[in-house]
Amino acid sequence: MNDTVLTKHANEVNQGLPPLNTTHSRSTSFFEFWPSQIIYIPVVLQWIYLSLRYRSLSLPLISNPSIYLAGMIGESKSSVLLQAGDKAQCFIAPFTVFTNNKQQSIKSRLIDALAKLDHSNISFPLIAKPDMGCRGAGVKIIHNETTLTNYLENFPDNAKLLLQHKVPHEAEAGIFYIRKPGQQKGFIFSITLKYTPYVFGDGIHTLAQLIEKDPRAKKISNIYFKRHTDQLNYTVPEHRAFRLSFAGSHCKGSIFRNGNNFITDQLTSVFDEITGDIKDFYYGRFDVRFESIEKLQKGLGFKILEINGASSEATHIWDNNTKLKDVYKTLFYQYKTLFDIGNLNRNAGHNPPGIWKLITAWRAESKLVKQYPETD
Repeated sequence: MNDTVLTKHANEVNQGLPPLNTTHSRSTSFFEFWPSQIIYIPVVLQWIYLSLRYRSLSLPLISNPSIYLAGMIGESKSSVLLQAGDKAQCFIAPFTVFTNNKQQSIKSRLIDALAKLDHSNISFPLIAKPDMGCRGAGVKIIHNETTLTNYLENFPDNAKLLLQHKVPHEAEAGIFYIRKPGQQKGFIFSITLKYTPYVFGDGIHTLAQLIEKDPRAKKISNIYFKRHTDQLNYTVPEHRAFRLSFAGSHCKGSIFRNGNNFITDQLTSVFDEITGDIKDFYYGRFDVRFESIEKLQKGLGFKILEINGASSEATHIWDNNTKLKDVYKTLFYQYKTLFDIGNLNRNAGHNPPGIWKLITAWRAESKLVKQYPETD
């Protein structure tokens, strides 16, 4: 049995987050698990309109000039994190970067990886994830040398990965920040609270049966069944919580709730300081783990896991209470803002790349993502 069986008591689940309201009559919105290709059709039409208006098809790709394609696709997670100065680095969970060169033996690769971890003062358990990718692809908890060896064996050849300190907090959020070029202060546009999905044992039903009985989990049971294939017949003991997903990604099963009412001036001020210490960063989402919602509101007790750029979603739209019209209100605002910021940066001397560069990056990333290990 792995680390998925976590706690004996339901009130210990998702510690640090406000209680998850499960009394709503629907477990998901009717569009929550639509394919993204369908959801984004109106956004593509808006992109075409804005391209004509601003006379550039690729203007959003210079919204964050110091990030490859502004973080739309194909960027290196580590390169973005490493652009943070000393002040901003204090808020980032420690990590190291490793290239999985399969020309070396697995023993040799493990020794090199352990040396990097030792140099960065990172110990087990830790988080392994691809340096390039999105939506939680390939994220795994690494408990020991054996699981690290397995991860390296199943990771693509010559691809980079991050080995990152496992922040010891259950609570996770996506904090979406926007600042216009030339301005000292910006604003937090969105906070998404991310709840880890669990099913709770009764000592009678198997994991597979509990997933099928859960109103939300059964809608994406294919994800959970694939992830927990070897434990589907396990009878979860009474009062035990079985974690279905670790990665804080909606498409991997996490439950998202709108946390915009927790935005404060104190938290915004801290992110003004953080983004001010990252060269030419104006638009994106910070994925963080934090101790408690009260501390987070004060700008305390959190660590940044990732910094996402131009492709970021204000993921509160996947709250089950969100209406479809509000989804598009949010997305249209996001992409209008991307073009606005890109236009300001173009006026400052930055040149938008050709759209073919975006297509090439998308193809390269898509090819890599298919080779990543299964996400926890």
